[in-house]
Amino acid sequence: MHQDQDTDAMDRVSANQTKYKNQFAPQSKNLASIIRGYKSAVTTYARKNGIIFDWQPRFHDHIIRSMDEYHRISNYILNNPTKWYNDKFYQRR
Repeated sequence: MHQDQDTDAMDRVSANQTKYKNQFAPQSKNLASIIRGYKSAVTTYARKNGIIFDWQPRFHDHIIRSMDEYHRISNYILNNPTKWYNDKFYQRR
């Protein structure tokens, strides 16, 4: 292969990488970045103010796809705190 052909090929690869450079890079205007910023701000506030705090591990998000599912999840969120004292993980302090 001729040196100019190698350089041309490398220039094309380089141009394509530049063209698509930010396609999967960190983004600032999407839901994930908003949640990341919120969690960071809450964690920073808690640490600065001596508040013992940690995020729930193994968080699972879910896309709500119907009104029935919305109502089921909404009822769970509203009613679940009343069940905390009966939960196997509840610890009296």
